[in-house]
Amino acid sequence: MMMYYVIIGVFGIVGWLVSNRLKSKFNKYSKVPTSSGMSGEDVAHAMLRHYGVSGVKVVMGQGMLTDHYNPMTKTVSLSPEVFQGRSVAAAAVSAHEVGHAIQHDTAYSMLGFRSKIVPVVQISSRIQQFLFMGFIFGAMASPYLGNIMMLALVVTFGITALFSLVTLPVEFDASRRALVWLDETGVTHGTEYDGAKDALWWAAMTYVVAALSALVMFLYFLLQFLGRD
Repeated sequence: MMMYYVIIGVFGIVGWLVSNRLKSKFNKYSKVPTSSGMSGEDVAHAMLRHYGVSGVKVVMGQGMLTDHYNPMTKTVSLSPEVFQGRSVAAAAVSAHEVGHAIQHDTAYSMLGFRSKIVPVVQISSRIQQFLFMGFIFGAMASPYLGNIMMLALVVTFGITALFSLVTLPVEFDASRRALVWLDETGVTHGTEYDGAKDALWWAAMTYVVAALSALVMFLYFLLQFLGRD
C-alpha cells in the first residue's frame, strides 16, 4: 500500500500546482477588460442566441471557479466573478460553459455517455470507501476475501478512470467551441483572445491531471490484483 500513498501524494502535489496556476491565470485575466465590454452573463446569452439554443437558463452561482453546466436542468451556473465580470477570464469561462450547453443541444455523444455513467461513478465511489475500510481492518489478509476486494477495487477504479478519460474530450471540445465563437464574433480578439485561450488551457490541464491520476490508480490496483497468489 506504500506505493498507493506515493501515487496519491505525487498527483496531489501536481494537482495543487496546476490548480494554483489556474487561479493565478484567472486572477490575471480577470483584470484584463474585453473591448466588447460584455459581462459573462451577456456572453452566455449572446452565444446561446448565436447557436439557436433555447430553454437554457443562465444563473449566478456562489463561490470562485464553481462554473458549470447542468444538463439535467439545462442551466449554466456562473460564479459571481464570471457572471458579473467584464473581463477576458469571464468571457472565456462563460463561453466554455455555454459550449457544454451546445454539446447537449447537438447531442454530442461523449457528453451523453459521460452523463449516463455518472450514477455508476457515484456508486463506485461509495463502494471504494467500504473497500478501504476493509483494508484498514485487515480484510485483505484473507486470500479469498482479499481477491474479491482487490477485484472490486480494479473495477471501481476502472470506472473512475473511464469517466475521467471521457471527460477530457468533453472539456476540450467545449473550450474549442468557446474559442471559435469568441474569435469569430470579435468578443475577444488579439491579445484578449490569446488570454482566453491561455486561461482555458490551464483549466483543461486540471482535467488532464485528474485523468492521469485515475488511470495510474486503476493500473496500480490491476497489477496488484494480477500479482496476488
